[in-house]
Amino acid sequence: MQQTFQVENVKCGGCASTLKSKLLAEFGEVEVNLETMPREITLELDDVKLDALRSALRSLGYPMSDEVLNFMEDTTAKAKSFVSCAVGKVDNFSNTK
Repeated sequence: MQQTFQVENVKCGGCASTLKSKLLAEFGEVEVNLETMPREITLELDDVKLDALRSALRSLGYPMSDEVLNFMEDTTAKAKSFVSCAVGKVDNFSNTK
């Protein structure tokens, strides 16, 4: 079933590119809405894979908005998101050449 989730730390097209490419193999196509705050992702997802999606998003630095993170988890997520964003920007640049 198609579901939409709010995610944190998504800032730009580089972040969106990372989310799309890193989640593709396990979760299929992912749409990222950069027009909303917090940002939203939409994908086909069975409820049994929700915990796996949460974990994958957290590992990239983009936790779901409904997650409560302590200071250290929040700081770590933000740091990971900067790296994920940079990777997405480099991938986008490489793909345009």
